[in-house]
Amino acid sequence: MEFKKPTFTRVSDTIWEIPKTFKDGMRVPARIYATEKLFKEMDLQVFDQISNVATLPGIQKYAFALGDAHSGYGSPIGGVAAFDINKEGVISPGIVGFDINCSMRLIVTNLTLKNVRPHIKTLVDRLFKEIPAGVGSKSKTKFSEAEFKKLADGGAEWAVKAGYGWKEDLGRTELGGIADWADSSKISKTAISRGLSQMGTLGSGNHYLEIQYIKPDELHDGGLAKKWGLFSNQIVIMWHCGSRGAGHQIASDYIQTFLKESNRKYGIKIPDKELASAPFNSKEGQEYYKAMGCGVNISFANKQIILQKIREVFSEVFNKSPESLGMHQLFDIAHNRASLEKHEVDGEMKELLVHRKGSTGSYPPGRTEIPKLYRKDGSPVIIGGSMETGSYLLVGSEGASQTFDSTAHGSGRVMSRKKAREKFNGKALVQKMLANGIYVRSATWAGLAEESGEAYKSIEDVVDSVEQLNLSRRVCRFTPIGNIK
Repeated sequence: MEFKKPTFTRVSDTIWEIPKTFKDGMRVPARIYATEKLFKEMDLQVFDQISNVATLPGIQKYAFALGDAHSGYGSPIGGVAAFDINKEGVISPGIVGFDINCSMRLIVTNLTLKNVRPHIKTLVDRLFKEIPAGVGSKSKTKFSEAEFKKLADGGAEWAVKAGYGWKEDLGRTELGGIADWADSSKISKTAISRGLSQMGTLGSGNHYLEIQYIKPDELHDGGLAKKWGLFSNQIVIMWHCGSRGAGHQIASDYIQTFLKESNRKYGIKIPDKELASAPFNSKEGQEYYKAMGCGVNISFANKQIILQKIREVFSEVFNKSPESLGMHQLFDIAHNRASLEKHEVDGEMKELLVHRKGSTGSYPPGRTEIPKLYRKDGSPVIIGGSMETGSYLLVGSEGASQTFDSTAHGSGRVMSRKKAREKFNGKALVQKMLANGIYVRSATWAGLAEESGEAYKSIEDVVDSVEQLNLSRRVCRFTPIGNIK
């Protein structure tokens, strides 16, 4: 399919605007927040999709695409859209994403590179065995349907009570680890059956678990890093995953419901069926919101089970308790969720439903969305890079108010999975990474080829762009030494 190229207005060095006149039905302009280099790397479908989002009822100010944006289902991955729930604002599964509450989680240790490098193969091999990865991967941890519904209602709170993790983890997780509006009666039996055997698994695609360290010259804000328990040559563990098959099914179920019922019932005109929507305050909108809350909780619980397994593996390898190894969670932050938040729009405080798909919250100091532990500093922000490069920890900045307190979530693809499989060889990639000091295990060679560093935008370019825009600023950079893909 060919897409029409918009005529852009360059608002600043890092802001590009598509006017409302570009497409019939646009209620607000669309804006791309990126450096010129990242802007030029975007495909035309990004601009087509973000201008489609700008047609939806109740949208406020602009439809946003951030520097890591690439085309997705209905809306770009790397998009932000906020809707006024008191003035016909909608909720849309396509702008939330299929992997509901897919997020980045980071834990620290008191170990150093010198301690861990000799054990990296053992650690990665054991983690690979204990935490299944790949399409349809199934966990050793099984639940009954009744237990899974409690999990879907209780999130990380339920998981901690069930013995997966520590109570302190909840205070280091967005929402305290629970979407308290969730209602498991709003999710289908199919969603439940898909989730029953997948808790404690990474999944496929760009999901990963990495053992990383901080190079001495990559502590960019030494004071804040020290306050958050970070230091030179420290070993940390980061992973990226979400609600797995259950979340995907929830999204699929409600997209079909909205297409069959909501769009006609409420007269919502959509330029693309992938943007199926319902008014947030409608019966259908509320049912999806509660079901989405279950997806959020399933993701939180999944992360807690994985966290428990990581702590157990490190404890076994080093023959010390996780507590004595200092294995504290730093943060868990999502990039596929719709969140109710209050924001000022043209001088008026409004209650908005902020959709962040492949984008993440970046709250400045004082916002109530930030757990109390970090509220004076601003929210921790985790931006993951490719498996060959590294990742960043940042902190929310005041400038993020221009994007409803949102920032980028990762490097963003520049090459399709199909093209990456054709261009790169998984076995050769393993050897290349090993030569560069990274030991990797993957469920398949093809899956590894898809995730080559060259298939992604530069993490440095993405982080440069969010700093230039004052959406978030660097705290430190992490370099991988072990990876499960």
